[in-house]
Amino acid sequence: MKLKHILSALLLITSLCSNLLGQTLPVGILENVEDAYRRQQLLGLDPVKSSYMIRPLHLSNAPDMALDEGEDSYSLKDFRKPIFLNKRFKTEVYLLPVVTQQQFNSHHPYGMNDGSMVQAKGYQSQVSAGIFAKVGPLSVQLRPEYVYAENKDFQELSEAPNGVFWNTSIANYYNTIDLPDRYGNDAYNKVNWGQSSIRLTAGPFSVGYSNENLWWGPGNRNSLLMSNNAPGFKHFTLNTVRPIETYIGSFEAQIIGGRLDQSGIEVPEGFEYRKRPKDWRYISGMALTYQPKWVPNLFLGFDRTFIVNRRDMGRKFGDYFPIFASVQKSAYVADDGTNTDDAAGRDQYISFFTRYVLPESKAEVYFQYGRNDHSYDIRDAIVEPEHTRAYVVGFRKLIPLERYDEYIQLGVELTQLEKSKTRDLRASETWYNHYQVRDGYTNRGQVLGAGIGPGSNLQSLDVSWVKGLKKIGIQFERLVNNNDLFFNFAYASLDKNLYINRHWVDLSVAGKFAWNYKNFVLNSQFTYIKSLNYQYQWEEGPDDYWEWNKKDVNNVQLKVGLMYLW
Repeated sequence: MKLKHILSALLLITSLCSNLLGQTLPVGILENVEDAYRRQQLLGLDPVKSSYMIRPLHLSNAPDMALDEGEDSYSLKDFRKPIFLNKRFKTEVYLLPVVTQQQFNSHHPYGMNDGSMVQAKGYQSQVSAGIFAKVGPLSVQLRPEYVYAENKDFQELSEAPNGVFWNTSIANYYNTIDLPDRYGNDAYNKVNWGQSSIRLTAGPFSVGYSNENLWWGPGNRNSLLMSNNAPGFKHFTLNTVRPIETYIGSFEAQIIGGRLDQSGIEVPEGFEYRKRPKDWRYISGMALTYQPKWVPNLFLGFDRTFIVNRRDMGRKFGDYFPIFASVQKSAYVADDGTNTDDAAGRDQYISFFTRYVLPESKAEVYFQYGRNDHSYDIRDAIVEPEHTRAYVVGFRKLIPLERYDEYIQLGVELTQLEKSKTRDLRASETWYNHYQVRDGYTNRGQVLGAGIGPGSNLQSLDVSWVKGLKKIGIQFERLVNNNDLFFNFAYASLDKNLYINRHWVDLSVAGKFAWNYKNFVLNSQFTYIKSLNYQYQWEEGPDDYWEWNKKDVNNVQLKVGLMYLW
């Protein structure tokens, strides 16, 4: 009887999952592909009403998209080709698209949100392809990635000739984060698991093991806690595959536990640099979104992560899932019974975000506010909400044109990671750096969150003509590189007037072109970057403060991505 009951349960689960797929659209597969689906919601054409704040998108959770008047609709189902289907055994096997992305930087590394690609000067290429197989509720997505980078030599940040006060500041920075400027001295070659996963999916829930990139939050250019800026990492996941409808509204969620690896690149030579022990880090994280029933098109959410060195990790439930602990600071009991601050030995982050879609105006506004150190209590949070804060705020609008399904897309996004004024009175860590978890908030040498990196700020303006997967546009950006490092450097100097106008600021203008034709989808971008005071360099001129020999450099970046749909 027991065997009979087990078989009946398996048949029931199989029948419930017969129309579900565990296939996902990888985060950042081509920049304009995901963006095109998100635009459908601004047009009121998304019946699923996903928040688009927990990604990757699942196959059953994306709207059809009309490409042109009279043409067939376009959906995620077009991102696979069936090669074996057996209804009797509920077995399906598909080929996944072949994607190649090329990148070139003329003077120094530049760019973000490119997954397993690395910071490199010169030519770089990424290639991915794979298969997706499903048997009842079990699905396997095998999509490895190969990366090659020419990795040409350039002046690294630690080598900048900035004088004696620079040495301690840059050493303290590299001692608290595994973020190398260059990946060794030779060409870079690596094959990784890419966007691969194995899952069990039943109803709206999925549990599995994955190496996929994740994106939590509403931002387009940056996300504070989780983005595709770094390579994907191995993690167990429990998540929803579509919004769960309840009496009070709909919910989406994800809980993960995974492993973060080091870059393998040693810190620069010098007596002030501290070598890191060889170890991996455990990451625990969760994201939750809520769409209130009474306020259509409003999405609320939060995410939270903890990172700890594996050598410092205990074996209690709270060690594996600290994300369920109180948000306020409290005593943390180690395995040896010692009471310490809850932040001791662990790097923790939390953010709250919202996204409001206005289909009548074909627009959206969004905001994310995060902290890398929890408040002592609620009073502390009210009195100093700016302590250790970072934020992303954005707006986007579609302006209809006369022709069907054509729009002018206007997008603005601001990201602020630089420390607030509270640092003058209260110790705080730069976002993604940590004095105990000394590899920082990184995986394989790249930041997991905002791609602009620690202590940086970004202002971005995008104006484009869009139509389905097609896009022609221009993007203007101002990137302030690691102001936290800059001010540490300036404070150490005897003459702070020498640091007026010495911030390292990248001004860029990018032309974007994306097009689809038959089985091909193209995405390209050409960017000119003017780096003012590159690597904070300065040389005294006729006037110490306002007339100096400027150390500006020019850089050109070219990106071309091509997808072939079978």
